[in-house]
Amino acid sequence: MLPIDHILPELKHTLEQTTTALLQAPPGAGKTTRVPLALLGAPWLHGKKILMLEPRRLAARSAARFMASQLGEKSGQTIGYRTRLDTKVSGTTRIEVVTEGILTRLIQSDPMLDEYAAVLFDEFHERSLQADLGLALVRETQEALREDLRVLVMSATLDTAPIARMLGDVPVLSSEGRAFPVDVVYRPEPSTHRNPRLVDHIVAVVIEALAQQPGSILVFLPGAGEIHRVAQRLSGRVASNVVIAPLFGNLKAAEQDQAIAPAAAGTRKVVLATAIAETSLTIEGVRVVVDSGQQRRAVFDPNSGMTRLITGRVSKASAEQRKGRAGRVEPGVCYRLWSESEQFGLAEFTPPEIREADLAPLALELAQWGARTPDNLVWIDPPPPAHWQQAVELLQWLDMLDGDGAITEHGKSARALGIHPRLAHMVLLGRLLELGRLAAELAALLEDRDILGPGAGADMHERIRALRGERGSQRIDPHRLQALRQQAKRLSVSQANGNREQETIATATEVGRLLALAYPDRIGKRRPGDTPRYQLSNGKGALLRDDDGLARHEWLVAADLDGKAREARIYLAAPVDIATLETDLAAHIREQDEAEWDDKRGTVIARKTRRLGALILVEKPLTKPSPELIQQGILAAVRRRGLDSLPWTPAAKQWRARVSLLAKHYPEQWPDVSDKALAESLEQWLAPFLAGIHRWSDLARLNMQNALNSLLDYPQQQQLAELAPTSLTIPTGSSVTLDYCAENGPVLAAKLQALFGWTKTPEVAGGKVPVLIHLLSPAQRPLAVTADLASFWVNVYPQVRKDTRGRYPKHPWPEDPLTAVAQQGVKRK
Repeated sequence: MLPIDHILPELKHTLEQTTTALLQAPPGAGKTTRVPLALLGAPWLHGKKILMLEPRRLAARSAARFMASQLGEKSGQTIGYRTRLDTKVSGTTRIEVVTEGILTRLIQSDPMLDEYAAVLFDEFHERSLQADLGLALVRETQEALREDLRVLVMSATLDTAPIARMLGDVPVLSSEGRAFPVDVVYRPEPSTHRNPRLVDHIVAVVIEALAQQPGSILVFLPGAGEIHRVAQRLSGRVASNVVIAPLFGNLKAAEQDQAIAPAAAGTRKVVLATAIAETSLTIEGVRVVVDSGQQRRAVFDPNSGMTRLITGRVSKASAEQRKGRAGRVEPGVCYRLWSESEQFGLAEFTPPEIREADLAPLALELAQWGARTPDNLVWIDPPPPAHWQQAVELLQWLDMLDGDGAITEHGKSARALGIHPRLAHMVLLGRLLELGRLAAELAALLEDRDILGPGAGADMHERIRALRGERGSQRIDPHRLQALRQQAKRLSVSQANGNREQETIATATEVGRLLALAYPDRIGKRRPGDTPRYQLSNGKGALLRDDDGLARHEWLVAADLDGKAREARIYLAAPVDIATLETDLAAHIREQDEAEWDDKRGTVIARKTRRLGALILVEKPLTKPSPELIQQGILAAVRRRGLDSLPWTPAAKQWRARVSLLAKHYPEQWPDVSDKALAESLEQWLAPFLAGIHRWSDLARLNMQNALNSLLDYPQQQQLAELAPTSLTIPTGSSVTLDYCAENGPVLAAKLQALFGWTKTPEVAGGKVPVLIHLLSPAQRPLAVTADLASFWVNVYPQVRKDTRGRYPKHPWPEDPLTAVAQQGVKRK
């Protein structure tokens, strides 16, 4: 009996009374395999099926097989599963376990989900993009079309509050689970190691655990690369009865099944796994976990349009999930390769993928659904606006969305292929160019991990040759090659010229031509110099390894980069021909007159250019640039040099300080004149005053105050003099300038004797800001500072008089300054 069994009666009753619920159950409780079977007899099924989502293909296949075995059947009978490349269902199937992308396709083709009575979201805490999308779509179907549709969200470590808010006031059920105690041992890298290496440290801890602990070991590593390196280091250093078993997503199914199968009698296993083993899977015999504390996530940068893989710390929730794997069948031990103090600094949960992912596939799915903005659906975490905007702009560039955000026929065809919109665009246009087979092969290769690895150089043409068997591919897993060829075949279509294309040897330039269709923003032109550095059409920089065979090419297109902000490293690319780019990407090439500032000459250089994004394809000088073009060049120079490079006069600085003061107290009525705001509005206030200015030295005659004053309308200009006057009249009748730029300004500095009888502190900004008074000695040195004159005369002046009158005997120091006559000079006779 499993722990989840105690709550199954309550769960079944809840789903009879309501249509939506949340179920929280710790690892090992049995929710993945017990809950669907328990619901098979529910009266609300009415002969329909149960659909259960698993975030990973291995978990989906494993769960279906286990449930089928509980019924004495094989997968494909009562219990079936669907993944992208593997499906086992039949007419008798009542429970379908599917990966998340499958649900999206099912609901897009049948929004009613007529065949299904319930949708179960398993391991929802992983918060994948497809899971969030699936729940949003299912929720809309439930509310608008199928009030009877049951929705159950299940997880081991679920932060239920945000999901409950999204779903409304729904029941939340919790199962205590059955976890044996797990001792935690912290094993941080010794501080004596100057250059710690994760792989070496893991190998050392695994060998220690094998010597000290019985049972099999599950090791969590960030990725396949680390798994291979640890496996190599352990080979020959462990006993002959210890089996090293890798486990990650791209392994073939048989190898994955071998990793999760129980160890043979008399043997122990060391399973080297990625986060794939955190949830859903039960690996028999494991009582020791070695956790590297690291995970690899894809993080999208909307500014560059590139996704980079980052390796970072796991969250506390993930660490607990991993620890729990050691206590499934008996008490266990978890070695954490970080310190106990570092444990307190871990984030509570891993960020949901929707916050960090490339949203182009999501935007295309929503457009197909009929939602032109994410606001049309209810989300747990809404898509970030910058990511969404970048996705829409890309899809519009690829002609998949129209100007209003509605899906086009081309977009519908692309979505039907089930691959990233970039690659789908390449496949569809490749068919028109009679390069359909090659485009399909490129898409299959780019959807998967690099088959040759980083040591093989960046040339995508070499990957095509390996896929086709035209170059040595002995080191490539034949099952993987077969799967890639099947995927390429699926993406291909039979054409009249199909046989001729099969016999054609693909060239490197054809590869580059197709990649340029998928990645028009990653076309690169080599910069001058010995190092193979490239400027990309998206404005970013990228570089190849010095010894890469592609480094001799002036033009190339990058299909895979590491996405670093300053200069990305190119992992996969192909050469491109400039003439072909001019033809294929003509709709995206812009011809325009432009100007830029030449610092050496101190003047504007004007030219006519043909551009693909940030790349200049062709340029020639303009002999007679228009005044507007010259203005553009000067404004660009101002932006680059900064506002301080302009001829600021004291009056202009005072004007800006006065307006800033009013904008602070009346933000709705006065303009923002901060550096950022002024730089963004140069065209509005500076450009009209640049007539006749061609060189930087000509700016000396620019009247900055007049230019700035153009930001105000006429009533505001009148109000400025009233609310923030440049000067005030003091009791002697003199006019004294106010300094708005001074610290804590505005400041009025005047001789103390000139202010006798002045009891009320002057104010500006409609009485909101008192003027700060600097009271000066006859020698114009500061005696006191006050923003409350009345208080100064009563409380401070007597001491000032006592301390100072002996030094200035010729000047008046009356006992009562409030009735004394203000005067500028010495005592009157």
